Parts: sequence; structure tokens; C-alpha cells
Amino acid sequence: MDIEFKLNEFSGPLDLLLHLIKQNKMDIMNIEVEKITDQYMAYLSQQEKMNLEIASEYLVLASELLEIKSKLLLPHEKILEEDLEEIDDPRSQLVHRLLEYQAYKEITKVLQDKENVRKEIYTKTPDSFQKYVNFSDIQFCGDVNLDDLILAFRGYLERKNATKPLNTKVTMKEITVTSRRHDIRKLLKEKGGKVSFFELFPVVSKEYIVATFLAILEMAKNQELVIVQNNNFDEIICEVAYAE
Repeated sequence: MDIEFKLNEFSGPLDLLLHLIKQNKMDIMNIEVEKITDQYMAYLSQQEKMNLEIASEYLVLASELLEIKSKLLLPHEKILEEDLEEIDDPRSQLVHRLLEYQAYKEITKVLQDKENVRKEIYTKTPDSFQKYVNFSDIQFCGDVNLDDLILAFRGYLERKNATKPLNTKVTMKEITVTSRRHDIRKLLKEKGGKVSFFELFPVVSKEYIVATFLAILEMAKNQELVIVQNNNFDEIICEVAYAE
């Protein structure tokens, strides 16, 4: 059987051996060692004819194959006593190594496929919440500050059972901070320029809540609205910020 392989086709001697087994449609548990050894040696001979350097690990496996082949050809009574444990099947250790290598190779292919799929996915870098929180110019009136607002918001979420996993179902329409700012402006206009803070959260979903909260903070920073609480524990109100 003529064999024509390129040296760089295989990642190592076990890879070549596994290829020969598959090419000959052999059962890996019942390798025809004599046939496989002849083909393996033919491969090494081909590399020599092409003046290509043969890696030492290929030569090591070649010697192992020749040893196994010789043991299988010798009558059992001529095998030394220390080799009796291997009389049943001198191929067992090689088969174990091949099965282990095959398993790693299959896992590697799965991981490579997953990597290729992941390369086709592009994601947006998450916004830092700090750039919204660390505003020194957010307009608050009365007995309310940013910490109070966050605490009140947290209490609202708890009442809405929003501390449980929120709805993360993918929707066709993306909810953005910009779109929520537009919705808030529209609602303020409809409500005469004043609306309850919690009324701005009619939908309890992760994307909607985060986008709305950030939109409120950004509008307060840009002095589009003022966050008002006249006394502790009073309702928090968002009002249009009228220029003086």
C-alpha cells in the first residue's frame, strides 16, 4: 500500500498512528499491529527519502511498534518470564494511550468549534455605573440625596419581588438609556411636568429598570428634571427643571 503523507499533517506520532488505524478501518481495541507497523515505518522511510528530519518521538513509537510486533510473532513459550503479564495482549498499553489521545483530540475540536462560534459574537462593553452615580451636579430638593434615592429604589424592587431573577427574555426592541429619556420626557409632558419616581418603572425587567434608573440620573445631571422629596419618607417626585 502506497502512503503519501506530509510531515506537517500530524501533530505527533499518536496522531499518525490513529490516522492509519482509521484509514484501515480497524477496531482500535484490536489493532493489526503487523500491518500498522509496516505502514508506520513506510511513513518514516518516506520522510528520509525527502531528506526531512524525523522527530525523535516518531522514532520512539516506531521502536515500540516493532517490539509489540515481535512479541506477537514469537511463540509464547519463548517469551521471558518477566513478560508473562503482557502475554494476553502486548498492545494493551498502546491502545490505552491511543484512546486517551483520541479523547483529548475530540475535546480539543469541540473547544475549537466553540471558539470559532464565539469569534462571530460581538458584545458591547458594559457601561460603568459609577459615571452615572458620581454626579456632583444632580439636582435634589428637600430631604433627599442620591443615597436616599438608591435606598428607596431598592425597597421598591423588593416590593416588586425584583430581587429574584428578573425577566431576561431577549426582545426584538432594545431598551436603551436614550429611549427611556425620551419616554420620561413624554410622560412628564403628559403629567403636567411632575410624576412619581416609582411611576417611571411600569415594567419590571432587568433591562428596563437599569435603563430607566440611569436615564433619570442623567436627566438630573443635565438639569432636565429635579428629584424632590419634601420630608423624610414622603413620596419622591421627579419634576421638570424650569429655568429661572
